[in-house]
Amino acid sequence: MPHVDFRTCPGQYRHWRLTADGPVATLTMDVDEQGGLTPGYELKLNSYDLGVDIELYDAVQRLRFEHPEVKAVVITSGKDRVFCAGANIRMLAAASHPWKVNFCKFTNETRNGIEDATANSGQIYIAALNGTASGGGYELALACEHIMLIDDRSSVVSLPELPLLGVLPGTGGLTRVTDKRHVRRDLADYFATKSEGIGGKKAVQWKLVDQAVPRAQWHEQVSERSRAAARSSPRLPGGWPGIELTPLEKTRTGGAVGYSCVSAALDRERGVAEITVRGPETAAISLDDLHALGAAFWTLAMTRELDDLILDLRTNEPEIGTWVLGTQGDAELVLACDALLLDHAATDWLASEIVLYLKRTLKRLDVTSRSLIALVEPGSCFAGSLLELALAADRSYMLSVAPAPHGPRITVGGMNLGPLPMGNGLTRLQTRYLGDAGALEAVEKRAAEPLDAADADQLGLVTFAPDDIDWDEEVRIAIEERASFSPDALTGLEANYRFAGPETVETKIFGRLTAWQNWIFYRPNASGPDGALRAYGTGKRADFDRKRV
Repeated sequence: MPHVDFRTCPGQYRHWRLTADGPVATLTMDVDEQGGLTPGYELKLNSYDLGVDIELYDAVQRLRFEHPEVKAVVITSGKDRVFCAGANIRMLAAASHPWKVNFCKFTNETRNGIEDATANSGQIYIAALNGTASGGGYELALACEHIMLIDDRSSVVSLPELPLLGVLPGTGGLTRVTDKRHVRRDLADYFATKSEGIGGKKAVQWKLVDQAVPRAQWHEQVSERSRAAARSSPRLPGGWPGIELTPLEKTRTGGAVGYSCVSAALDRERGVAEITVRGPETAAISLDDLHALGAAFWTLAMTRELDDLILDLRTNEPEIGTWVLGTQGDAELVLACDALLLDHAATDWLASEIVLYLKRTLKRLDVTSRSLIALVEPGSCFAGSLLELALAADRSYMLSVAPAPHGPRITVGGMNLGPLPMGNGLTRLQTRYLGDAGALEAVEKRAAEPLDAADADQLGLVTFAPDDIDWDEEVRIAIEERASFSPDALTGLEANYRFAGPETVETKIFGRLTAWQNWIFYRPNASGPDGALRAYGTGKRADFDRKRV
């Protein structure tokens, strides 16, 4: 597979058009059939591959930061009588198993970002299905708050993966149908086994869509619905214009990836990426300066770079299975940036969007199938927002130095106490101390206090606190041991342990992607030489192994 670059901008889009008209924006899907990310397939009927979704993700981000005036977003098709045919089957059939799973994961995260924009940014997404939406096309619609389907006696919604391909909807379709749209289980079962789909009044009656609109009234009713959504939006007032998400400056060599605030040293022989996040170099600023700096403000710059690095390593470096997380800088400056954002997040759209973006990026780290080890060393700045990196890690090591004043510190801040929940709806501290309210209360009482290794160890904020005699050996053993285990088993282990506590739509989607869909995609019934993915479109029937396992 090719090296994938996730950086793009509207001037480079091949598959989407983004327009804004006051409070309403329109995202038009008009996929270039010859614009596939890899050769060997045509993106017919608005089917998509990773390249199409990279552009969609970029557009959703730009709407949040560059268009604060937008309160409703209409997603529709630029093609006649088809909205989207879903993920391209030829692409899936030819792709490696890791490519398929990473593709589904990124697509899920983009859909979740659309839902987050509706729920937390007041940009209400409306799916205007001016033609059939099948598979991933309907899953894109399911991520929207309101679904309108043109009623022309031919346009339908469908999830045909089971009957046609021997797999399941890979971007949360089954879960959203029942848990989000509250479609009855028996009706959902029928729907997911009928490749021809359901349209018109029955689709409304079954709650698969919200409106079925006659063709003659289509444009009028889409406009009316989007304007009504904009009027009802709780989006924070835009006292300042939007900020430009300027191109990320990035260097990539055979052994390193570098940005202004984030870097990674790649050791492919050991299977390790040593990731370093550098803290801000200047003190916190006023809200006016925050808007003036825009994309250059440290928290936003760091988050964009970390987001890009996670996607880069996850897609392009599948054999680097262990990420070692470190920080460098002044903890007080990190906490000052946090405080500025938290002081204004309830009233200022930009401060709110930066916190929400940090939340989404940390969630991306949570669901990444890599072992995460955090190292707290002298010069580290694991405080507030950057402490979340250590709390997200599967293990953390903090160097114990005598006398203690010369050792590293970690600091719990406001960012650790609510604004950055995981997919389970809990903070990483709440998840860490699940069922132990006393331990959580003890940590909260020490908030804003720089904690040395002994205190951090005693409070349970780090896994181990070796002294300088044992440090190198313990860290080496931990990393080498991780590399000796089965990557498949580690993925299952980490996915189970990271999301303690309540089940949510989000944890269900990612849990099932990691387990069921991951497994089904790998089985011969789907991906074998006579499986459904390879037989699709050839006129041959798939040869299924009929044993239930």
